[in-house]
Amino acid sequence: MRDRDKFRVCRLDHGGGNRTAAEQKSGPAIARLFHRQLFCRTFQPGANGVLPAKSGVLCSKSNGAAWGRADSAVAAGLNNCVRECGAIPWRDTGYSPTSKRRRTAYDDFVVNKELLTSAAPLVSIGIIAWNEEQGIGAMLESVFQQSIFAELGKRGRRCEIICVTNGCTDRTPEVVAEIFARRSLEHPDAGNFSCRVMNVSERGKINAWNRFVHTFSARDAKYLFLMDADILIHPRETLWNMVATLEKNTEASISVDLPRKDISFKQRKTLWERMSMGASQMTGSASAQLCGQLYCIRSEVARNIYLPRDLCACDDGFIKALVCTDFLMHRVWPWRIVAAAGAAHTFEAYVSPAVILKNQKRQMIGQTIVHVLVDDYLKKLPVGQRMKLAEALSRKEQADPNWLKQLIAEHLRRTRFCWQLYPGLLSHRFKRLRALNWFKRIACFPAALAGFFMALASSFLAYASLKKGATDYWPRAERGRLKEFELERATSDA
Repeated sequence: MRDRDKFRVCRLDHGGGNRTAAEQKSGPAIARLFHRQLFCRTFQPGANGVLPAKSGVLCSKSNGAAWGRADSAVAAGLNNCVRECGAIPWRDTGYSPTSKRRRTAYDDFVVNKELLTSAAPLVSIGIIAWNEEQGIGAMLESVFQQSIFAELGKRGRRCEIICVTNGCTDRTPEVVAEIFARRSLEHPDAGNFSCRVMNVSERGKINAWNRFVHTFSARDAKYLFLMDADILIHPRETLWNMVATLEKNTEASISVDLPRKDISFKQRKTLWERMSMGASQMTGSASAQLCGQLYCIRSEVARNIYLPRDLCACDDGFIKALVCTDFLMHRVWPWRIVAAAGAAHTFEAYVSPAVILKNQKRQMIGQTIVHVLVDDYLKKLPVGQRMKLAEALSRKEQADPNWLKQLIAEHLRRTRFCWQLYPGLLSHRFKRLRALNWFKRIACFPAALAGFFMALASSFLAYASLKKGATDYWPRAERGRLKEFELERATSDA
């Protein structure tokens, strides 16, 4: 029996809570997940599969399902089983059981294929998605085209892919589940990875990040990937090169790739698109750049980070500040973040002035919160708490959910003007401009000047929102260009 033909099923036994003799002999893999009426089993389906062929979802030799009563007495055990085995509610797959009795009296669970090999996953890939039904298909295909799965297979290692859908009001979880099921069967290196959808009801990247890092990802994984669901990854070696970079550079904690705007591939650009490209050049001149859209981080570092709930944006800036100072123990060491060669991804740029202003407002709010956290609160913590920062911040938030908003309010009482929300709010673009050669300085100066006035306007809006106590500001931009973006063109041009 091949490992790739095995799968794991989480089941709520609506009969007795006792396991059969065969189940008792199956060992710790089952016993450790047994909770009253809840247990896990390992199956090898027959040639006809477990589910009806007409379901079109997860009806294969390497996937299965079991039904069980939604009994509140085993709810806690069920949640543990969902977390450990990767089961997801049946309603999140788009398939509905044909039996009326099962639809009404049972809470059905699907279990994605789980590789039952002895080797723990070396890499855990986390994809954070919110209402990406239209574009996530192309993004996932760019992930499955990566060479990392074959490279891990050559070394007898594997990885897991976890898509954390958060607060979605569209069919994103169902679309992802369908793609995962299909690629688990068709992918040439399917034996080297497992994939599952974890659907959380609370919207927000911050909560999804925390859930992936501290709950969903495999505890034995050495490296964690964090990526957004609205990008395309290219070339094929991107993810593997990022892992290899950390393998070779023991002093680095994070590896990054080259973020490229979709408009960079256009031969003829509008005025605003040229301004946007100029801003990218200035941003790229700074050292230790961390783009939150895609990065790879050592798991032991990530798990000492907890993102506060009210950190609405600039989570990458917060992570960078902690990583490059080893949790505020010394001055900034930019070599903690290293760019991998031959690695890049494409994202859809903001080009409309109105959309740019809204995004800049969100960035201003996020940067202000990072400033309050890093430059004020965290530096005053005892060394012992900084060394266990995730635990300290999590406990702080549980004890006082409004602690960060109170810090922000205190900061605003000391801040007289909107452009004083955080140091360098208006001047950092010109500082980055000085890092460029003279030719690029002249070319990027209009972008720096436009950015100055945009920052002034957006800081005014951010200041007004923070004064009202509003931190959860995440405008939804209308996007669609990336859906039509040709991945082959991006690969050949990268």
